[in-house]
Amino acid sequence: MNRPLVAGVDSSTRSTKVELRDLATGDLVASGHSPHPATFPPVSEQHPDDWWSALVDAFGHCGAERSNVVAISIAAQQHGLVLLNADYQPIRPAALWNDTTSAPEAAALVDFLGADEWAAACGSVPVASFTITKLAHLAATSPESLERTAHVLLPHDELTRRLTGRCVTDRGDASGTGWWSPATGSYRRDLLEIAAPDSARPDWLPEVLAPNAMAGELLPTAAEELGLPAGIAVGAGTGDNMAAALGVGLALGDVCLSLGTSGTVSARSTRPTADSSGIVAGFADATGAFLPLVCTLNATKVTDSIASLMGVDAAGFDALALSGHPGANGLVLLPWFDGERTPNRPHATGALEGLRTDVTREQLARAATEGVLCGLLEGLDQLAASMKTQHSGRYVLTGGGARSGAYRQLLADLSGSTWNVLSDEEFVARGAALQAAAVVNGCSVEAQLSEWPLAAGSFVEPTAAASMSGEIRSAYRAVRDRH
Repeated sequence: MNRPLVAGVDSSTRSTKVELRDLATGDLVASGHSPHPATFPPVSEQHPDDWWSALVDAFGHCGAERSNVVAISIAAQQHGLVLLNADYQPIRPAALWNDTTSAPEAAALVDFLGADEWAAACGSVPVASFTITKLAHLAATSPESLERTAHVLLPHDELTRRLTGRCVTDRGDASGTGWWSPATGSYRRDLLEIAAPDSARPDWLPEVLAPNAMAGELLPTAAEELGLPAGIAVGAGTGDNMAAALGVGLALGDVCLSLGTSGTVSARSTRPTADSSGIVAGFADATGAFLPLVCTLNATKVTDSIASLMGVDAAGFDALALSGHPGANGLVLLPWFDGERTPNRPHATGALEGLRTDVTREQLARAATEGVLCGLLEGLDQLAASMKTQHSGRYVLTGGGARSGAYRQLLADLSGSTWNVLSDEEFVARGAALQAAAVVNGCSVEAQLSEWPLAAGSFVEPTAAASMSGEIRSAYRAVRDRH
C-alpha cells in the first residue's frame, strides 16, 4: 500500500523548492528544485507567473510519488506586493522584499505617524522591505495601477490562490505587511489608507486563516499541471520565516540564526512585541504565537562576493577565514553591500576600514565573515531586549551558511555560546509540509510538531578566540557608527 505524503513548498527569492514527506514520520521521500529569474536590488521584481512555472517544474522532479500526496502547503518570501485585477490577473510584476525603491515612502510613513505609533499599531516600524511601503510607492508613482487593483496579496497568498481559487492568507505572513496587527489579530485598514489615501479599498485584502486551517481543495486544472491528485487539501500556508521556525521546531526560549542570502535572528514568544527602534519586527508565527525577528539584507552574498573577488571557492574561502587572526588584524568590513534593512540604511554600500599595505587574503576573508556575524549579533542583542526575557533554550544555526566551518566557529566565538547546527535540511519546505500534515490530521500545528522528530545536528563550542569578541564587536560598532 502506498504511504500518504504531504508536500511542502518553499518559494524564495532565488528558487522554488518542493519536498514530499511521509505524513506519519516526516521522512523526506522526494524533492524538486527550480530557479527563479535573478533580481538586482535596489530594484527587485518578479512576475507571479514565474513562481508558478517554477512550482510546476519543481514538482516535475518529484516523479511518481506525486500521486501519493494528500495535502500541500505553500511558504514563500515575505513582504512581496502582488496586485491582481478583477479577473485575477497580475497587473504588474511583484515588488519583492529586497526592493528598496520605496525607501522615501517608508520614511514618509514613519514621519506621518511616528515610530512609537507604528510599533504599537502593527508590531513593526516600516522600512523599505515592508509591503505597506511598496504600496505607498505605487500610490505615489503609479496610481493607475492601484485604480485597476481588485486584490492585494503576498507571494504565498498568490500561489495558494492558484491552487484553490481563493484569496486567503495566514496571520504569520499578514504580520509582515504593515497593515495587520499581531496584538489584536485583525487588519488595520486605517494604516492601509495612510499608504494609499486615494485608492485603498477595504475589500482588497484576503481572509486571514488560522494556522491549521484548510485554504481549500486543489483545483483540477492546478492538479493536472502539478501532477497531483485533484481535490487534496491545501493548507493556509505562511511566510518563509514562519515556516522555517516550524521546520526547526523552534520552542519557547530558543533562538534561531539563519544564514542565507540575507540573515535572520528570531525567537518564539507567547506575547506580541513592539520595538520602536525598528530593529525587531514584531511578527506573528504559524502556530498562534509570535515570532519577533531581526533581518539583515546582507549575509552569505557578502562572503560569496569576496570569495569571487579573490578567485576561491567556498572551501577555499572557509580555509582562509579560519586561518585569519581573530579581529583580522584591525581590518573591519561593513557588509551593507546592497543597502541595509537593519539598521535602516536603504542607500548604503559596503565599507572596508583598516587597510594596510601588508593586508592578506586571510585577513579579508576573516573580516568579511566577522562583519556579517557582528551585524546579526547586534540584532540578537536588540531581540533579547525587546522580548524582556532571559534566553533559556537552544541557540540554533540554520541556512546555507551553516555549512561553512568559518561561519559556525566564528559565530560561537563572537557570541561566546554553544550553537546547535542544523545544516542538512531545507527547513522552510519542511515547515510547510508539517503545516499540511496538521491540516490532514485535524490537529494543531504544535501537536504535529511532536510527531516529526528533528535530527539533533551538531554542536559548535567557543574556542579561546572568544576572549576577543568584545574587542571585535566594539571595532565593528565604531565603523558602523561612522556610516
